[in-house]
Amino acid sequence: MLNISGLKEGIVLDHIKAGMSLYVYYKLGLDKLDVQVAIIKNAHSNKMGRKDIIKIESGLDRIDLDVLGYIDHNITVNIIRNDRIVEKKRLDLPKRITNVVTCKNPRCITSIEQELPQIFYLADPAKETYRCLYCEQKYTPHNK
Repeated sequence: MLNISGLKEGIVLDHIKAGMSLYVYYKLGLDKLDVQVAIIKNAHSNKMGRKDIIKIESGLDRIDLDVLGYIDHNITVNIIRNDRIVEKKRLDLPKRITNVVTCKNPRCITSIEQELPQIFYLADPAKETYRCLYCEQKYTPHNK
């Protein structure tokens, strides 16, 4: 069994679908932060079979929970202080996301006006689909 040392202070993102950790890593901008990050891929999970885990030696203020909720609202966010889990956060689907994905409609105003933010709103929570604020193009996250 692989043993990754504990985390004194930071965040553990648990229950990430197997194979999705690098996608989460880049979408959260962890590659741009000057903090220690450990990625564990294909860890054994009784609940999921296989899962990925990301350990981040940083405060929660550096993580956008809306982006994480958009990627997969089933990810568990564990807050670690003094080597212990002090809080577990559950994620919701965000009502609105900005500059997380780009509209694929070539006629959308965001294709022409590069300065406009890419804004999507939650159109159908049951189907977990979003729509572009400008052109109503439907978008479903790729991991669904």
